[in-house]
Amino acid sequence: MKESTTLEDLRKHEIPERVTVVKGGGDLPKIKVKTDWSVAEIYLLGAHVTGFQKNGEPPLLFMSQASQFTLGKAIRGGVPIIFPWFGAREGFPSHGFARVTEWEWEGSSAAPDGSVTLRFRLPTAANSPSENVTFAVTVSDQLTMELTVANLSPTENLSFENCLHSYFAIGDIAEVEITGLTGTTYIDKVDKFTTKLESAAAVRISSETDRVYLDTAGPVEIHDRRLRRNIRVEKISSASTVVWNPWVAKAKEMSDLGDDEYKQMVCVEAGNVAQNKINLAPGKSASLKVILSSLPI
Repeated sequence: MKESTTLEDLRKHEIPERVTVVKGGGDLPKIKVKTDWSVAEIYLLGAHVTGFQKNGEPPLLFMSQASQFTLGKAIRGGVPIIFPWFGAREGFPSHGFARVTEWEWEGSSAAPDGSVTLRFRLPTAANSPSENVTFAVTVSDQLTMELTVANLSPTENLSFENCLHSYFAIGDIAEVEITGLTGTTYIDKVDKFTTKLESAAAVRISSETDRVYLDTAGPVEIHDRRLRRNIRVEKISSASTVVWNPWVAKAKEMSDLGDDEYKQMVCVEAGNVAQNKINLAPGKSASLKVILSSLPI
């Protein structure tokens, strides 16, 4: 962690029996949250939610056993914050700098209904001085995340992509169906970025999959027969949905993902990317909100 960020510095934001800060992987600061329904974990590196688990259920989020916890490197799994661009950019971090930057923890609060909210801010040095980027995480019987970008410039528009790159823990990729995308146009990044139309009633994954579904604002559900639960991805102010699984060959190429871990994960990501990127007028702000929940089948 940064020399200026010690565990003692962060303990002012703790809430007895609800919010504590500890040393996590690589001795990075990790925040642990406990509610009457669930537990969660968040790293300051990337303001990265690495865990959410309802009482009596398997973890909702997938975390790679090979994930690296090092400043300047992205954590593999959980919910990385993608900003201000999606994908690769030569000479710059893939998926932007937000997920490889240590965020500032601005505070925490417990509501009368038992939910707990944590608030983070992307340091000004990590982004343009004309932007203010904040992230709020609310933990209850569901996980709510909200990424807000404000354009502080009085004269210039701000153009960016954003995405909450959620990795979900599943029983077996061969027994998962994804619904809510029928009739949607998507960019197939595995097939030379060809534009296609989703005709299937449910998306099933049996090979490397990397799709950007466009102009889709509705909720998406992951039906997991092996773990006998449905995961619901509800999104607000999100026009894109990304579905990703690296499959066999790519998983073997990734140093921070186990060779067979692709079988236990699928990414269904809410955001605004490609043609859906955001063009923010001077003085305006835009929020991307995602609510993750689960129910038994």
